[in-house]
Amino acid sequence: MAYVTTSDGTEIYYKDWGPKDAQPIVFHHGWPLSSDDWDNQMLFFLANGYRVVAHDRRGHGRSSQTDIGHDMDHYASDASAVAEHLDLRNAVHIGHSTGGGQVARYVAQYGEPQGRVAKAVLVSAIPPLMLRTEANPDGTPIEVFDGFRQALAADRAGFFLDVASGPFYGFNRPGAKTSEAIVRNWWRQGMMGSALAHYEGIKAFSETDQTEDLKAISVPTLILHGDDDQVVPYADAALLQEKLLQNATLKIYPGFPHGMLTTHADVINPDLLAFIRS
Repeated sequence: MAYVTTSDGTEIYYKDWGPKDAQPIVFHHGWPLSSDDWDNQMLFFLANGYRVVAHDRRGHGRSSQTDIGHDMDHYASDASAVAEHLDLRNAVHIGHSTGGGQVARYVAQYGEPQGRVAKAVLVSAIPPLMLRTEANPDGTPIEVFDGFRQALAADRAGFFLDVASGPFYGFNRPGAKTSEAIVRNWWRQGMMGSALAHYEGIKAFSETDQTEDLKAISVPTLILHGDDDQVVPYADAALLQEKLLQNATLKIYPGFPHGMLTTHADVINPDLLAFIRS
């Protein structure tokens, strides 16, 4: 198993598949999952000749269950540690949900200044800010995130099962066909990680204002979002991302859920490939 050790001693697990001279595509997973959530995309892009890389966020998956650094600054710094360790250049960074916030901060503060990034993709991503504030009146109330914390602390296993079998993939919609395999895989990934990292990660993904990160990004950036996303409403995320980014392309998918990378990989993957090749 491959690890890179960060400056504060955290061990970050990563996968690095494919020709080392091929263009790298780097995948950043959502909360509370792991790099395994990108299995479909990694195999798809590997088959199309790319080098594919993904890591487990600190406290998630196989990375160290550290009690420090569960914030967007450390998430981005850890991503940079992987990119520098592997000397990834001309890379395309793709982030889902919280991973989209990680991509935005990494690209803005590390990737572009270091000349390592060619393009970026934000999928069902959290920026610029999820939390409702005076400056962000259309955001999600703090009570919702407090409810997440309470449910996680009381019964993490049950809470994760409810999320995966409900709003994450839209399996709670009338007529939706639930995939027990998808639900179990989501639960498996979540339960591999640290309860503390997941608890503190709620603050990281809900309260981090990434307006300035988005403004700083100049590389071509693709924004993908489903209009039936019950976790990160597209109007408060994707539409604002398009306004703040310098070089954005936006695509909204009618009826697609938050976890559309899994439920609709047959649609999303070719769109990702077309953007990367463009």
